[in-house]
Amino acid sequence: MEALMPPRDQLLEAMDRIYRFRMTTTSGGNLSIRDGADVWITPARVDKGNLRREDIVLVKQDGSTSGLHRPSSELPFHHAIYNARSDIQAIVHAHPVALVAFSMCGVLPPTRLFHQAHQVCGEVAIAEYALPGSRELGERIAATARRGVDCILLENHGVVVGGSTLLEAYQRFEALEFAARTGIQARRLGTVQLLDERQLALAKSRRIDLTPLPPRPASTHECELRRQLCEFVRRGVRQRLLISTEGSFSARVDAESFLITPSQKDRHGLTPADIVMVRADTCEAGKMPSRAALAHQAIYRKHPEVKSICFAHPIHATAFSITDESIDSRTIPESYIVLRQVEKLEYGLPYRDVDALADSVSMKQPTALLANDGCLVVGTSPLDTFDRLEVLESTAEALIQCRSIGPLHAMGNEVIDELDIAFGMK
Repeated sequence: MEALMPPRDQLLEAMDRIYRFRMTTTSGGNLSIRDGADVWITPARVDKGNLRREDIVLVKQDGSTSGLHRPSSELPFHHAIYNARSDIQAIVHAHPVALVAFSMCGVLPPTRLFHQAHQVCGEVAIAEYALPGSRELGERIAATARRGVDCILLENHGVVVGGSTLLEAYQRFEALEFAARTGIQARRLGTVQLLDERQLALAKSRRIDLTPLPPRPASTHECELRRQLCEFVRRGVRQRLLISTEGSFSARVDAESFLITPSQKDRHGLTPADIVMVRADTCEAGKMPSRAALAHQAIYRKHPEVKSICFAHPIHATAFSITDESIDSRTIPESYIVLRQVEKLEYGLPYRDVDALADSVSMKQPTALLANDGCLVVGTSPLDTFDRLEVLESTAEALIQCRSIGPLHAMGNEVIDELDIAFGMK
């Protein structure tokens, strides 16, 4: 979905992600890009899981079309939004389950669960129901869009999201769907905690001020770590452990330097060249490291044994982070061995007190929940860190699901003592 990618290819990549992540069905949803006075749009009644370049339809200013198929039946509301908002250049419409559930109830998904979702999505509003494909539906959506709303829930229908680029529209859509899914899971646990204005401002105020690092040759070790970080970040996005606008992953290179994911880059499409080297108070020239870079740096300085760090937002673990509930790792041996005890840290620690954050984790305490901000895991390698992230999410999901079955029977003290001795954890 890069700006230099032709519209056809941007639409194919976006729909591939949406369909592969089960955020729409074979026949549901449509995407478009404004191209001057013309519009590129996905076709009507063509398998969304198997779109080809030639399937994309060009709708010209005079209403004529170029392509193998008819344009989406929802073309009228795409035109209505473009006519209402000159700043919107791309639109995503789909039927992800969580957002459809909110649309069925006429309730707005809460974006104040996380600062990133609130910042990316902005105001969210509901447009009243109208017949799909009708002019009336377009008018109702456009009327909401004119108020400056980019994320619009359609009553008993789904969601429409606009952006200045297709990537921006997709990221808003993804962040809103993430907030909706996480909020639903959190409601199964208990009372959901929302961020207030002061807390939102705290996260927004984060700044990274590092001196440019002069270019230098990369070692084989560094090149391999760059490759691994890209591979695990991409896998994390595909497994819904990370989203394209949130989360950071790093790996230690030596005692003074580490590699970290960049800020404001689509995590799904990262390349080794995008990864940023940070050394002391400098960073690779021409690049912007993750805004969590100082938190990563503090942990590396405090704990020489830590070789990799990840801040992430997997759905179920994050659901625990936005409630008063805690994750009990005494579920199965793997969970206890890999996670140890999972503490919950107060909101904003990665932004305002990185030294206190570093004191809260170690290889003996390698996982933590961050209140209203996902989780933090550390490891002895990117693989070890990613495995711990997967185990944390699997454990959190199992804990939520077991509530539909019966009370949790946590492993007792004798079992825990046996595991501690067998695996050298004491």
